Amino acid sequence: MKLKGKVALITGGGTGIGAAIAKRFVAEGAMVCITGRRQEMLDKMARSLPGGTAVTCSGDVSKDEDVKRMVAVAVTFGGRLDVLVNNAAINPDASIVGLDRDVWQKVFDVNLTGPFLLMKAAIPYIIEGGGGSIINISSLGGMRSLPGRPAYCTSKAGLIMLTQQAAQDYGPHKIRCNAVCPGGIKTTMTEEGFGEVGKILGMDYDDFYAMISSELPLHRFAEADEIAGICTYLASDDSSFMTGAVLAIDGGTAVVDVVGASIMGALKRKGIIE
Repeated sequence: MKLKGKVALITGGGTGIGAAIAKRFVAEGAMVCITGRRQEMLDKMARSLPGGTAVTCSGDVSKDEDVKRMVAVAVTFGGRLDVLVNNAAINPDASIVGLDRDVWQKVFDVNLTGPFLLMKAAIPYIIEGGGGSIINISSLGGMRSLPGRPAYCTSKAGLIMLTQQAAQDYGPHKIRCNAVCPGGIKTTMTEEGFGEVGKILGMDYDDFYAMISSELPLHRFAEADEIAGICTYLASDDSSFMTGAVLAIDGGTAVVDVVGASIMGALKRKGIIE
């Protein structure tokens, strides 16, 4: 029960990594407020948790009023706020030339401005409670470029700097802020993305996943719960002297050019590129 008595707000908590974090936090004794854009997914997630441990709040993290409401719901539910997990994000596929300016702006609104607004609204309550932990879910794409993801990678790189800025400015208030940078994770979003790329290459999902994962030192992608475990550590007092850290949770992807090499190799073999 590493998180007993703690209250956490988790954005993007209805599915994927956010849902896994919510489940692990509750299992470790926390009360959670899960947010997202689709109320039906939040309700489904909340029903899977023990009664009285979770509350939901639908909204858009890029909108000031929605963010203020999310924080208010969390504080009202738990009586305090100890942990903020900024997980909500979008990841459109487009090159720089093919990327519409409105899409670029929306990515930054959700992936970077959203965490800024949540931190701005939540920090006063965390200070009031005597300190706590902010966990920003960045990405391996925030540490290195990924093919066809200029807006996503740039926004996630900005989130790393925002993390380090918060760690410096609010450390004196006993607030720790760290960035988690997942590599390949088995989520619905990943499966959909791999399915689309696989179609282009004339491969089904299983074959494409096998090709990509075979390049990794661990020969697999992570389960969402493995990211949740790291977040539990960062939310707990076990990480009490850890702040401003940027953690690559990527199965060794950072040491090899996995995605780029695999996709480029497949495109060349198909004769799509020279």
